[in-house]
Amino acid sequence: MTSIEGSVALVTGGSRGIGRSLVQALYERGAKKVYATARDPRTVTHPDAIPLALEVSDPASVAAVAEQAQDVTVLINNAGASVNANFLDSPVEDIRREFETNFYGPLLMTRALVPIIERNGGGHILNVHSVLSWIGLLGSYSASKAALWSQTNSLRLDLKPRGIEVTGLHVGYVDTDMAAKVDAPKSTPESVAAQALDGIQAGAFEVLADDLSRQVKAGLAADLEVLYPQLVA
Repeated sequence: MTSIEGSVALVTGGSRGIGRSLVQALYERGAKKVYATARDPRTVTHPDAIPLALEVSDPASVAAVAEQAQDVTVLINNAGASVNANFLDSPVEDIRREFETNFYGPLLMTRALVPIIERNGGGHILNVHSVLSWIGLLGSYSASKAALWSQTNSLRLDLKPRGIEVTGLHVGYVDTDMAAKVDAPKSTPESVAAQALDGIQAGAFEVLADDLSRQVKAGLAADLEVLYPQLVA
């Protein structure tokens, strides 16, 4: 289990949505320092956060951030893209772009920060997944989040002996810019952030932040027709 109080955290995509709420919640729970990354660090608005410029798909940018954040004990891989490319019709470059951000981005950050977290006595990594990690409804987005889920499960095994715990956060619709056009019940970013930090503090392997995520996760044990009723419609 990892204590938030006194920790030094780094939140990717920390300028808006869930990321911004995570930065706020970390400070409310007594984090000593929070690095908040964004493509444009001027968009980080929390007065106490340390803004860092980051493009998660760029190894040089990741390395520069790691060099500036040598005291981190908690890494939250929150930054993501929502391209939703169709596997049959969209340019392959769009599919690759989604994977570069949603799969390779967290991987690059983890590889860069693990030695730092380990050197600082161990800590925690939280990866932000999606309910769409478990159901393929949005093409490249679903596939990239499914791949991230698998990455998280592998890293959890690899990092446990090194004193680093790993939590996967799964969410459905959240009231952020990404889901602005969705007409469905949504969680608040504040609720998701609170549950994510509860999971870190409890050492949870996974956090399912809403009813939709819990429902779909439960359905993984059923036949495919349960998750995809359109197959038998």
